Amino acid sequence: MSVSVISDIRASRIALTALPPLSLYVHVPWCVRKCPYCDFNSHELKATRPGGLPAAVNGPAAIDPQLENDYARALVADLESALPSVWGRRLTSIFVGGGTPSLLSAQALDRILSAVRARLPVEPDAEITLEANPGTFEAGKFADFRAAGVNRLSIGIQSFNPLHLKAIGRIHDDGQARNAIDIAQRNFDNINLDLMYALPEQTPEQALQDVTQAAACGVQHISAYHLTLEPNTLFHRNPPRLPDDDTSAEMQAAIEALLAERGYRHYETSAFSLPGRESRHNVNYWTFGDYLGIGAGAHSKVSFADRIVREMRYKHPREYLQKASAGTPMQSTQGVEDGELPFEFMMNALRLIDGFELRLFAERVGLPADALTPGLQAAEQAGLIERDHARVWPTLRGQRFLNDLLQLFLPAR
Repeated sequence: MSVSVISDIRASRIALTALPPLSLYVHVPWCVRKCPYCDFNSHELKATRPGGLPAAVNGPAAIDPQLENDYARALVADLESALPSVWGRRLTSIFVGGGTPSLLSAQALDRILSAVRARLPVEPDAEITLEANPGTFEAGKFADFRAAGVNRLSIGIQSFNPLHLKAIGRIHDDGQARNAIDIAQRNFDNINLDLMYALPEQTPEQALQDVTQAAACGVQHISAYHLTLEPNTLFHRNPPRLPDDDTSAEMQAAIEALLAERGYRHYETSAFSLPGRESRHNVNYWTFGDYLGIGAGAHSKVSFADRIVREMRYKHPREYLQKASAGTPMQSTQGVEDGELPFEFMMNALRLIDGFELRLFAERVGLPADALTPGLQAAEQAGLIERDHARVWPTLRGQRFLNDLLQLFLPAR
């Protein structure tokens, strides 16, 4: 196990001369059904709900109109309460995630995006992503999402194998997955497919078949995630039989090789894109840009000239609706201590396969680059990074043992 070598930061902060790019994340917390591996803030739609709230389901894949209207109104109130901290800053990207945001009606999404544009300047070419699950696809609805301003779709396929889809609790089958891609490609020219590997009872050949089918669709972006058993999930309490570490590593290597052959550039730990089609929203996260998060349980990271602040909204949808409507959606606000900043920065930047320019650390963090020196020296000696006078990047070993690499930048306790 690696040990932190970062001592207390004594250097004086550098006032940020320019604030980093700003993105907006909008969280929609409802799903038709909670997946057994999911640790996100998502909640199953119920036919009835306690506390007098309206029914949450109107049909198999829609949010009750009254609840949807209340939530859209709460999001706008949440955004308005946050405006003083980001006033005048331009949004470079918007990401509507969840949960299952494609449960929203196109009219509700249009209302939300219109409210954002009316309150914050949005770059003319801003990337606007909507997450969608195959069980919620309707051709007309997705055409309307495009008309509302969504220009990138991220589809949670996870697998094309019906047995594996059933094993991980997905509500769609392989036919619905292919139909969803077909509908998406009629309306969007920037599409990501989310896949998972190391699934219960999955073989390396089956994992590669999933990725082969995804690449054959010609989509612009593929995300391939290793299934992990996260705390507070059904799978963590009742673990399924998963491939062992060696088999999972074999899957990972084969996936990376196949996607490289098909022209996809591996640019982040789990992300592959055709040239120029990287997720701009996620790259902003990984380069320690700022993001404002609105919605139940959403997180924000906002920079000021002399400090960096992290925020979290109230998590449960019912409590969030009450608090946001009253103009007090924030559950916690906390400044990031100087000693934590090297780890915070590296936890994001070292996910990038090509690494980062050293100057970016001072520009985004407000500390001199030599605050990283002890950790960089230890990481280089361990063969986890390479560097030159301008850049730092993880080696293949560093990519495979990213947690060990990151521990070298933890603050001393």
